[in-house]
Amino acid sequence: MARILPMDTSKLTIAKGMTVRMSYEEFLAIPEPLLAEWVDGEVTIFMPPTEEHQDALGLLAFLLRLYARIRGAGKVIISPFEVVIRPGRSYREPDILFVATPNLHRLSNKRLNAPPDLAIELLSDDSVTRDRDVKLREYEAAGMPEYWIFDPRSGRRASYHYRFGANGRYESVHPDPQGRVHSTVLPGFWLKPEWLWEDPLPIETDLLEEILGSTGTCE
Repeated sequence: MARILPMDTSKLTIAKGMTVRMSYEEFLAIPEPLLAEWVDGEVTIFMPPTEEHQDALGLLAFLLRLYARIRGAGKVIISPFEVVIRPGRSYREPDILFVATPNLHRLSNKRLNAPPDLAIELLSDDSVTRDRDVKLREYEAAGMPEYWIFDPRSGRRASYHYRFGANGRYESVHPDPQGRVHSTVLPGFWLKPEWLWEDPLPIETDLLEEILGSTGTCE
């Protein structure tokens, strides 16, 4: 693929779902806001999300944001927001990211200058390999503490949860006997993946009360 020079970025038309080679500086110079990631000299532009993807994203973001604020535990940010995974090589945009309070100094107005404490991705038809394989290996190599993946697509609904272990590798985390997945980096937070598949979705405030009530902090 031909290299795109900086002088051409103002005239560049980029289609959703395509990959284009360019420098990071050229990527930043693109005038049109994009949901995209720059990795090793290639920009991948994502397809527009589906309704089921956005519904699940909204539910997760609500629970995480409110819980983190009530606990004073850190900050939750939803995509698009740039995250530096490997400086000079990999700049990702997780669907949801959590930065714990002790690490908030890594956060600037434009990007998170280090891996988050927790990244969450919701699978779409064009992201399965990228999220479950490529990003998994990148996040593990970067030592990111937790990585959660949810598949909200009809007929494929599943979730995958990983925690960085003492051996420097990700370990799979499975739900407890009540079907709850617990976070270590956001102490006391848990959720049931099945909440994301319910139709209609459960009321967010009811779920938050259940989470907080189980740890004795229902406000």
